[in-house]
Amino acid sequence: MSILAERGHARPATPVPAQPRPVRVLRGRRGEVQRPPTRARVVAGRRPAGAPCAAPRRVPVRWPWLAALAVASCLVVTGLGLFGGGGAGAPVPERTATVSVGPGDTLSSLAARFAPDSEPGAVVARIKELNRLDRAVLVPGLPLTVPVADAVPAP
Repeated sequence: MSILAERGHARPATPVPAQPRPVRVLRGRRGEVQRPPTRARVVAGRRPAGAPCAAPRRVPVRWPWLAALAVASCLVVTGLGLFGGGGAGAPVPERTATVSVGPGDTLSSLAARFAPDSEPGAVVARIKELNRLDRAVLVPGLPLTVPVADAVPAP
């Protein structure tokens, strides 16, 4: 026999199974509604410090509806451009006349005077093209070639 066995310190030959720990049964408190473990406990209407407010629920994007809305808005804008513009007016007149620029005249005022039924922007562009003007600076007495409508007599 060994010295350890004589003193009672010897290990037993077969392992003894460990006693299982008693299971603690959690019982809910009276009057407390059971909540999921991921949700914070609210006491007396107060939220724990540092807890963010509940984020609003995100609605998933419905791509077919979004695409249909984009197509519909494009069609509305195109329709308003075609039909709601009040008509493009008469085309720029082909007939031209040479006029002298008066004091205070602008290309827009000349376009409105000599081609009143046509779109002023198109008439101004035609005046610039006919006279090879880069800038809209007009000097009184400068001769300009302008498109003239049939109803307006050339000066």
